[in-house]
Amino acid sequence: MHDSHLHHNEKHLKSSDLLTDIVIGMSDGLTVPFALAAGLSGAVSNTGLITIAGIAEIAAGSIAMGLGGYLAGKTEQDHYNSELAKEYDEIETKTDVEEQEIRDIFRNWGFSKQLQDQAVEEITKDKDRWADFMMKHELGIDKPDPKRARKSAFNIGVSYIFGGLVPLSPYFFIATAFGALKVSVGVTLICLFIFGYFKSKLTGVNPLIGGLKVMFIGAAAAGTAFLIAKLIGAR
Repeated sequence: MHDSHLHHNEKHLKSSDLLTDIVIGMSDGLTVPFALAAGLSGAVSNTGLITIAGIAEIAAGSIAMGLGGYLAGKTEQDHYNSELAKEYDEIETKTDVEEQEIRDIFRNWGFSKQLQDQAVEEITKDKDRWADFMMKHELGIDKPDPKRARKSAFNIGVSYIFGGLVPLSPYFFIATAFGALKVSVGVTLICLFIFGYFKSKLTGVNPLIGGLKVMFIGAAAAGTAFLIAKLIGAR
């Protein structure tokens, strides 16, 4: 007799730094160049000009977004190092307080007084392990990947480029701006829906609603840019 009733497959989403970076880069990459191309299509008929402006925006946007990811990663690393240094200092200067904080943690977990004392004795034998324990369980801060800043910059920047090329690509092959815009709208809205659908599925949100929401935001941004360009050009 199998004891399969004692086991089950747990389906929990484990957040990935790579996934987070791709979502950040792709969402802006699909939306911003789309709105720019739509706005320019409402003002000029030269697809060459739109293409040049679009490529320039993608280049600048990918660098700016990548730099933002890099700075966020560095800030996370600096914050961790700063708090870790404080923990080492408190272990040296406030030993009794830090030992009591270990007891408090294990007491909150339901451990007996005897187990609390044993845990304190074991953890405090090694100051590095002690500091790591306090960082994770007192402050709730996990040690970040030291290469996180560079990885984040690259992942976000590349994702932005791939996302930005989707709405811009029709302008490479279609001579008229309005004709390219129609193709761009169709392709980009489909991509936005697919992107929003799978992003929502991964995060546990209703995928259909998530896909429609992302698609609506992109359509609203592009439509607004197009109308403003048309209104200004009509004057």
